Amino acid sequence: MSEAAEELEQQLTALRTEIRQATAAGDWPRVRMLRAQQQALDEEWEAALAELAPATIPAPRESGSLLPLREQVHSALTLLSVAAAPKLIAQVYNACFGGDINGAKLTSLRRDEERSFRAAPFSRPYYLCAALTADRFAPVRGLLAISTWPLEQRIVGALSPRVDFLRAAVSIAEHVHRLADTDRATARLLWLFAENIPGAADGIGQAKPHAVIRAANAELETHEPIDRSHREAAAARARAQLDDAGQLFGVNLKVVPRTGT
Repeated sequence: MSEAAEELEQQLTALRTEIRQATAAGDWPRVRMLRAQQQALDEEWEAALAELAPATIPAPRESGSLLPLREQVHSALTLLSVAAAPKLIAQVYNACFGGDINGAKLTSLRRDEERSFRAAPFSRPYYLCAALTADRFAPVRGLLAISTWPLEQRIVGALSPRVDFLRAAVSIAEHVHRLADTDRATARLLWLFAENIPGAADGIGQAKPHAVIRAANAELETHEPIDRSHREAAAARARAQLDDAGQLFGVNLKVVPRTGT
């Protein structure tokens, strides 16, 4: 089984190089395709690793939570401190709070929150709302945020996905650092961030919180100032143009039908 794991590690290393090259070239369709391949290989590698794990590795914590789903999502987003997709939200809550969220159950949550807000604005302490595109203030598909965050924190510009990824990595690494013991779920979560940050991982499947924090902050020094200025400018325009509901849930763009010539 160790030979299978080593072969998968070699494939993952080669795949990460291809992802980096495709990203540098701006070939986003290829990046998405390679990411899908990477996810499949990661799952195979995780299964191979489980076969090698000694009995002394701590068992996963018991799952389940008495909190309503929206509160579980709120907890995960608060820890991340950035807008996130349902899959990541589920991974974070399950690893860090011992829950058992199914990401597929979150797909309709934002629509439910918007209906609630429009029926009785600000009647709840918070709403799970949308991240907004910096150009047209449309809701970013598949991302959830918290209404109490500043608008700048929910704006998504050209550099924002990378900046938010790095910020989330720092938040998760700080959380892991505070833990007395790190189980397999939290170690796996930290690795998912570390493997995509240059200099953050000690090796395949190995990452230390302080290394992730250092590497992520080093890259943030390059991207964050530009991203912040773009977000601030977009947020100022959004406040001037949108009502409360628009600032939380975005503007639905209308498709204009083509006319014959």
